[in-house]
Amino acid sequence: MLTIETLQSYGANTAEGLARCLNNEAFYLRLVGMALADDGFEKLLSAVKADDRQAAFEAAHGLKGVLGNLALTPLYERASQITELLRAGQEADYVPMAEELIRKRDELTAAAG
Repeated sequence: MLTIETLQSYGANTAEGLARCLNNEAFYLRLVGMALADDGFEKLLSAVKADDRQAAFEAAHGLKGVLGNLALTPLYERASQITELLRAGQEADYVPMAEELIRKRDELTAAAG
C-alpha cells in the first residue's frame, strides 16, 4: 500500500507534493499511483530504443512535469536529466538512463506493495 511514509523513505518531498494537492493525502496518493502507472515511462524507453529523439523528449518532458509536481524527487531528477540532454541535442546513451528511471519507478512500486 502506498503511504506517505513509503514515499518519504523513497526520498519524495511529500510536504511539497501534499501542498500542491491542498494537503489532501488521499488525493495526493491517488495521483502518485496514477503517475507510477503512466505509460510515459514505456513510451520513453521505446522511443530511445528507436532513436526517436522527438518522441523521447516529449515522453521525458511529460514525465518530468508530472513527477516534479508530485515531488517524487528521485524520479523527477532522472526524468529532468534526460529531458535536458534531449532538449540540448546531446549525444548520450539514453537507453540505460531510461531503464534506470524505470528501475527507480519499479523500486517505489514494489515498496508500496
